[in-house]
Amino acid sequence: MVPTMETVTTHYAKTHLSRLLKRVQHGESIIILSGKAPVGCLSAPATTPTRRPRTGTVTSEPVRCAADAFAPLDEQTLREWGL
Repeated sequence: MVPTMETVTTHYAKTHLSRLLKRVQHGESIIILSGKAPVGCLSAPATTPTRRPRTGTVTSEPVRCAADAFAPLDEQTLREWGL
């Protein structure tokens, strides 16, 4: 499929964005004009985005904390921090 290029005005693009995006999904590229000057281009991304993993899916190693990470602080440290 050979990609096609069409030009539309900013008003048309704003009014018919959903239609234009469907055309882009089918391989078209659309140039947006302000007056006679091109100001933007609607085109499909170079790569398809990867899907995000479902919530709760383990994607990396668990975070490890030092054994004393949650131990209470001594009085001197609390005073130094103004607590």
